[in-house]
Amino acid sequence: MNEIWQIFTALFGMAVFIFLLLQVVYLLIFSLAGKFYKEKKYPQKLPLKRFVLYIPSYKEDGVILDTAMNALALDYPKELVHVVIIADSLQPSTLIKLRAMPLQVVEVSFEKSTKAKALNVALDQTKEVFDYALVFDADNVAASDYLYRMNEAFSQGHAVVQGQRTAKNKNTPMAILDAISEAINNHIFRKGHRVMGLSSAIIGSAMGLEFKLYNTVMRELTAVGGFDKEMELYLLRNKILVDYCESAIVYDEKVQKAEVFEKQRKRWLSAQIKYLKKHFFNGFYELFKNGNLDYFDKVIQMAIVPRVMLIGLLPVALGISLIPGAAPQPFLWLLIMAMGYLSILIAVPGSYFNKDLLSALTLLPKGILSFVSVIFKLKGANETFIHTPHGTIEEETKKTKDSK
Repeated sequence: MNEIWQIFTALFGMAVFIFLLLQVVYLLIFSLAGKFYKEKKYPQKLPLKRFVLYIPSYKEDGVILDTAMNALALDYPKELVHVVIIADSLQPSTLIKLRAMPLQVVEVSFEKSTKAKALNVALDQTKEVFDYALVFDADNVAASDYLYRMNEAFSQGHAVVQGQRTAKNKNTPMAILDAISEAINNHIFRKGHRVMGLSSAIIGSAMGLEFKLYNTVMRELTAVGGFDKEMELYLLRNKILVDYCESAIVYDEKVQKAEVFEKQRKRWLSAQIKYLKKHFFNGFYELFKNGNLDYFDKVIQMAIVPRVMLIGLLPVALGISLIPGAAPQPFLWLLIMAMGYLSILIAVPGSYFNKDLLSALTLLPKGILSFVSVIFKLKGANETFIHTPHGTIEEETKKTKDSK
């Protein structure tokens, strides 16, 4: 019996090692590739296309007015931009202020709110014809030249373009940690993938699609959570590549509190598992039957353990390998841990290596434990819209006091 147990633990340890090794190698390859990314050169004068900008806002009274004003102030001919605020459960005073602005307000109400539902209602009420549709989150603030940069990127013939989403705030250690995570994603899953000739990952905001394609895609989306994943899988299965435009910058509010971090990651992890189950075998089928490498790659991405968990798993695995009879040997786990941490460090922009990084790193253990706890709270998460509130810590504190 003891021999059987030793064989089982050895095989299990080797299986876990291979599983994590493949993930670490994947991350390291694309992390290194991201270092070779270069923005394309565009002609100085290009025809200016018409954009419609959709901004869904669910209970985001604290940020939506600033977001709307920023969208209206973007440096681009005003007659070529149409801003649509999709108002779901906003306060009457907020609606009055929005309707006083030169934009379209689409008021929606659902028994169960979702981003896909809100965007589809707004699409139904879009009467004009545009060249491209853009999607922002309610807290997104774009750089003034964002539309010019997106216009340049679309001029290359791509039907879908993801802009660079980056941190709007770095005012707490948690926000810094969240900002670093976003930057790593940009490096590995956008820059690195485009260097290797693969599709850029989309985020769910700061992105744009050809308007006709957007109209087609949106009618197919029904996700409660994971709107961006459902859209991306649809695009890639139909062999529609997503380009990345690093110079098209949109600032996104980063999570400032641990409880919001946990809520957000619960939504993301739940969607990741749901779509991995749904598309896993199709990914292999499409690769071998139709040569669809982009779709297969996206399925592989969804099988990757979240980096926060990976950071915690590797030293735990190394510690277990020190137990007599464990397999594989500790030096192999040490090697894979070094590769995993290197892939992450390479992807972190140099601007983040400062004194604030140390305070952010102290939250890593809490983040790891939070992710572990999330695993046990995923039941039903895809059946309910999980809202992540935005606004400063001071604003959230005031809201809490006012509600008491």
